[in-house]
This record gives sequence, structure tokens and C-alpha cells, in this order.
Amino acid sequence: MKDFMDPAVAELLAVHQLDNFAALWDLQLEAVDEPNTERGGWSSVAKMTLGEQKFYLKRQINHLTRSLQKPLGEPTFAREMRNIQRYQLLGIPALRAAFFAQRQHNGERQAILLTHALAGWDDLEHWQQQWSELTDMQQQGVVQACAKLAKTLHQAGLVHGCFYPKHIFLQEQAAGFTAQLIDLEKTRPLLFGRRDRVKDLEPLFRRSQHVWGQGETELFLHSYLHRAEDIPRWLERLDARRKDKAARR
Repeated sequence: MKDFMDPAVAELLAVHQLDNFAALWDLQLEAVDEPNTERGGWSSVAKMTLGEQKFYLKRQINHLTRSLQKPLGEPTFAREMRNIQRYQLLGIPALRAAFFAQRQHNGERQAILLTHALAGWDDLEHWQQQWSELTDMQQQGVVQACAKLAKTLHQAGLVHGCFYPKHIFLQEQAAGFTAQLIDLEKTRPLLFGRRDRVKDLEPLFRRSQHVWGQGETELFLHSYLHRAEDIPRWLERLDARRKDKAARR
């Protein structure tokens, strides 16, 4: 994966002497949550503000993902950066990268991914927390925006792999809501048609069931499928997937 810098922020990073790997790596910032150590390495995220622009600075050491193409592994940020570029090429609304680079240092594989903060956007969890305070039109707009995003993603031949409320960001506009995705690390090609699509969508409904009922689910599927006659079959498949997941626990 080649190094990358967004031309739109190159001057800003240079002014703050943060236009290289070492400077960003050594920057002292408070992490937004506990470091991720699942893969035997270390990965952390911090907020970074330069003037009026906000970013998320993600740094990792030996935090690798393996595949047939990369049997020895590669930094998970390299995979996410590749997916960010893929989404942009395919016209799928998603976060944008500002800087990416990786290096070998003292026997460790290190990577940095700097992304633009989604100023003016809130994740679906935020909207669901105030669901009862939204108007009927706002509620419908949120559901339809999520469905449109899922449809765009799947029609492009991809599945997100973590289609959760916390990864779907929405912004209210004059004509309703628009949505985009973050956390693209687990994105992969859609290979098995409806099976993959159901698998990708089921976590969204399962994690939203405390707020969304049958009405929201059917509205989502109507917007996603545009064929009302297909909705009962999809409801059956989603329910079967949910029960299968529950049985495995």
C-alpha cells in the first residue's frame, strides 16, 4: 500500500510540521478509547485539531490482518486505506483519508491513518437515543437514508462487514437525511448474493431492536428492495439469521 497525503491538507500539515510519519507518530494526544490489542499488536485512535479542521489520528504497531493475498499479514490500516479509496472510486459515501503511511521500525510494523472528522454528522446511535423526540418525518428520513446507503454499498458489489449503528453517520439536510460509513477495515466483495446481503444487514436490525420495531424494519426493506412482495421473505431470512446467531452464543 503506497503512502498517501490528501492534497487539500498538505499545506496545513506542513505548516504544523506534521507532514511526515515520524512527526505524526511522536505527537502526544489523548486516546479517545482504550487501545485495541486483539491481533497481538496495538492500535489506538486520538482526536487531532489543526486550526478549524478536525481529524482522527490512528496509530498501530504489529496490528495485522492476513489474507490469501497477504499471508504474512499487513497493517489493518493498510486494508482500511485501500477500502477508503475503493469506496471513493465506486461512489459509496464514506469517511475520507488525509494521510496514510507505514514503516518497519526496530523490528515492528507501524502504520498511521489520519482521517477527516465528520463535522456536522452524528452516528445512528445518537439519533436512536433521541428517537422518541424526532418527528415521524425525521424518523422515516433516518431509516430511508440508512437503507439507501446499504443499497448503494451492495449494488457496488461490497459488504461492509460491520454495518452497525455506530458506524453509520447521518446528517440532516433540507430534503431529509444523508448517510455515510466509517470503519471500513472488514469490507470485502459481495460474493453470495442475498446470503451476503442478509448477513451484512442483520447486525443493524439486531442492534437497533431496542428502538426500531416492525414498522422501521419494513420501511428500511421497502426502500432497500423497492419490491414490497419481497419483504416477507427478507424478514424470514433476517429472523433466521438472528436466531442462528443467538443459538451460537
